Amino acid sequence: MIPELTPREIVNGLDRYIVGQKEAKKSVAVAVRNRWRRMSLPKNVRDEIAPRNILMVGPTGVGKTEIARRLAKMVNSPFLKVEATKFTEVGYVGRDVEQIIRDLVDIAMNMVKKSNSETKREHAVKIAKDRVVDIIAGADSSPETKKKFLDKLNDSEFTSKEIEVELSEAPTSQFPTFDLQGSASIGMINISDMFGKAFGGSNKKLRKIKISEAVEAIANEEIDKLLDHDQLVHDAIKLAENNGIVFIDEIDKICCRDGSHKGGEVSREGVQRDLLPIVEGTTVTTKYGLVKTDFILFIASGSFHMSSPSDLLPELQGRFPINVKLDPLTKEDFFRILTEPEMNLIKQEKTMLSIEGLDVVFEKEAIEEIANIAYMINTDVENLGARRLNTIIWKVLNDLSFNAPELGRQTINITKQYVIDNVDNIAHDVDLSRFLL
Repeated sequence: MIPELTPREIVNGLDRYIVGQKEAKKSVAVAVRNRWRRMSLPKNVRDEIAPRNILMVGPTGVGKTEIARRLAKMVNSPFLKVEATKFTEVGYVGRDVEQIIRDLVDIAMNMVKKSNSETKREHAVKIAKDRVVDIIAGADSSPETKKKFLDKLNDSEFTSKEIEVELSEAPTSQFPTFDLQGSASIGMINISDMFGKAFGGSNKKLRKIKISEAVEAIANEEIDKLLDHDQLVHDAIKLAENNGIVFIDEIDKICCRDGSHKGGEVSREGVQRDLLPIVEGTTVTTKYGLVKTDFILFIASGSFHMSSPSDLLPELQGRFPINVKLDPLTKEDFFRILTEPEMNLIKQEKTMLSIEGLDVVFEKEAIEEIANIAYMINTDVENLGARRLNTIIWKVLNDLSFNAPELGRQTINITKQYVIDNVDNIAHDVDLSRFLL
């Protein structure tokens, strides 16, 4: 079920991790809220309302992918990020676009299985412990003896001891896999899986492992027995169809610019044509069954610095009615990125170095200098957006990270001068910056 989050709550949640880009956040928040509205309608009305897909336009490193990823996590949606350049049109060697939907359903299946497994875990662990006690004490032992051993097991007295236990062994890939192409393709088929199912599934093998590991392994086997696999498939397909989010990155790289249709441009246009039915709504054959794409939310993105959204096929443009422009990052944005998100880059580095006993303190002027250097290099060399900050912070702290194990417990102040000494001389040399920053 789609969480009943209001658009404002979604935007506030995204603000915890992503700086700025209010318009993009508002657009995806409304798109998700519309899903909840649609699912609350009668079925005859619900089936008539399709999602409004979104096209994000902006330079690299400004938060396009992160907005989509965090959004999906917030609303517990199956999320798949793909790069448009990895696909080829039907008839060419390579991946066809229907693989997107198959991968999305795989993700939905894992989510559903994990959710259902948690509800069965307590019962499965109880069965697993009883089975381990039978191995330790003997299946014919009295109930009192078994209870004593069970109490000791619960008190972790047997954690490091080993026992021999019979466990299922997954089939090995002794046979090749084949990629079945075409409209009825179901992706990669493992012949060993087919033979495994034909001859009664996986084999049992006697293994000697620690008792704690035995309990976990047996519990996982029991959970698999307790799950209704037909219901899992049904729920996974429903989840993918109604709550799935597909993020298509680098869609600008499959544009046909200036009316050119030569060489690789033909294949690019072919990928666009193949994407049309997927985005508009079609039925894709997967190993779990037929999956409809009518209500999957598609978010496409691209920098479009060498092309424009109008270079896409008109039909594909129409499938992404919501166009959102993301702004390039300013010096102020870089400073906020380094300080505001819950687990910002500076907090990450401080946490990592605290393991060595170092208390690293960044002065405000030092953070401002890092932000200034990032902005300057992005302007003079190449705009990598917020990704530039990773490289600069690594350069600032590289020597400290190397020497940290020998420094012992102490406080290290990162000042503006410290940043200048480690980075600024490189930052002002444009040719050197191209290689080092």
